[in-house]
Amino acid sequence: MAVINPHINFNGNAEEAFNFYRSVFGGEFARIIRFKDISTAEFPVAEHEANKIMHIELPIGNNTLMANDVPEVLGRVSETENRSKIAIRAESREEADKLFNGLSEGGEVEVPIEESNWGYYGMFRDKFGIEWIVDFSPAK
Repeated sequence: MAVINPHINFNGNAEEAFNFYRSVFGGEFARIIRFKDISTAEFPVAEHEANKIMHIELPIGNNTLMANDVPEVLGRVSETENRSKIAIRAESREEADKLFNGLSEGGEVEVPIEESNWGYYGMFRDKFGIEWIVDFSPAK
């Protein structure tokens, strides 16, 4: 079975966001590549962007959350646009509450986590502008 791994673009705060995500999900980064790590004479990196994230990976269960900072020369990512949402299916109500409450801290709750027609469900935009859905549906 294929695995889907979300990838997010940030405006220079990917490392801050991923340290926050790691504090909620736990685990360690599988890979961190900075722009200075790929700088060559043919592809020089500006000094002020050298420590920005070219690629970062945080394993979460069988999946991996990935991201990068967009170099300023490519323009800014709109942090208020309606991006695709990252959906998390929790293994219990307790895990759903922990993830929802942790990830939504400092963000904006769009739908509080509660029982709905399709299970225990909530939706929010985190403090970095990323939209998330957390749900738990017990096996029938």
